[in-house]
Amino acid sequence: MGFRDSNQDILGFVHQVPDRARERLIDLASTQLEDGGAYHQYQPLTKKGNDEIGGDFNDDPLWLILAVTSYIKETGDYSILDVMTPFDNDESKSTPLSDHLKRSFDHVLNNLGPHGLPLIGRADWNDCLNLNCFSSEPGESFQTTTSKDGRVAESVMIAGMFCYIGEEYARLMEKTGNTDEAKRAFKEVEKMRDVVMEHGWDGSWFVRAYDDFGRKIGSEENQEGKIFIESQGMCIMGNCGIDDGRAIKALDAVDERLGTKYGLVLLNPAYTKYYIEYGEISTYPAGYKENAGIFCHNNAWIIAAEALVGRGDKAFDYYTRIAPAYTEERSEIHRLEPYVYSQMIAGKDASRFGEAKNSWLTGTASWNFVAISQYILGIKPEYDGLMVDPSIPKAWDGYTITRQFRGDTYRINVKNPNHVSQGVAKVTVDGKEISGNILPIFGDGKLHEVEIVMG
Repeated sequence: MGFRDSNQDILGFVHQVPDRARERLIDLASTQLEDGGAYHQYQPLTKKGNDEIGGDFNDDPLWLILAVTSYIKETGDYSILDVMTPFDNDESKSTPLSDHLKRSFDHVLNNLGPHGLPLIGRADWNDCLNLNCFSSEPGESFQTTTSKDGRVAESVMIAGMFCYIGEEYARLMEKTGNTDEAKRAFKEVEKMRDVVMEHGWDGSWFVRAYDDFGRKIGSEENQEGKIFIESQGMCIMGNCGIDDGRAIKALDAVDERLGTKYGLVLLNPAYTKYYIEYGEISTYPAGYKENAGIFCHNNAWIIAAEALVGRGDKAFDYYTRIAPAYTEERSEIHRLEPYVYSQMIAGKDASRFGEAKNSWLTGTASWNFVAISQYILGIKPEYDGLMVDPSIPKAWDGYTITRQFRGDTYRINVKNPNHVSQGVAKVTVDGKEISGNILPIFGDGKLHEVEIVMG
């Protein structure tokens, strides 16, 4: 079981089986290490971590925060934060789950590099981007240590994650009355945003990383691999560059450089030779897997980012390029079960462009469910109720959704008379207009009729 993907899977099914989600969250947190890191994999029967794949994938701890906050928003069950949860499944080292979240948050702050960006560790979400493999310049003999002058590789993607998920942690602390911790967390998140915009911006998009020698990865400075998808999605979801237009600029670059008719490729241009200092990523043929394949998992982050900036047409367009329901007409090319996401679709540089591989793998389905339901259709659980904040194609007249939430049922009729992509002008619940766009929690187990007028 992967710590990273299991936490992300929870996002997609917590509304269906919250009790199982709660159980899985405690299982996952119980494999966490005392420094806030996490075993990258654990055995589901023994619930023991895998020492061979240890706690040095530095994105892992943040996903626990996102999964727990998603669970609490869906259920209202704050009691999970008080559950005594061991580290490394050692009951003598048990602390409340809330302490595990704090250590996850602090793990990033305790592992910052020379630019103030998070250290990547063995890898971040991209397991094949292994930048800490040298102690000498490329072409010379190498060993697995940090570089000879002491620098270590940094991840702009993890920085974006910290801005996105760290703010979720701060909001949770605020909701639970932990004011001092909330202030500290908000301050650290804002500081990281400043670092991202100073050291993570490349002029037209977000840099992917800095390697072990302090050189940019995913930059115009590179001959190949000039732009990567992950940092664009995560930094924008982390509210980096939204206010000053740089988020739009980055998304335009994604469309221009990563867009294909079958989805968004992971990087461009593809690597055409082996870059030993980058680790595994350039060992794949161009257009496959991490070397410019179309990863359906991270496409969802761009869908979410486009929805956040109000470009509902582009968000839905990207959704339809990879959703299984839209692949049937090209099944002779796609060549995958028509009811499931693949991990990867061969990219534009591949010999079999559009052919899907590795069905059922990674957190793809959960993230695409979140992208369509919470970001495009805009039905998003929050601590105090159900938020409705659509970001849809302008041509849509509207839609109707039935959503069960904390024992109540909401029949939500969204109307779009002015054909806008984003914006809520009026909300009526059971015939009475309310202020804001968060539907109240009734707790009566009844059906409640909701009308949303966009504008």
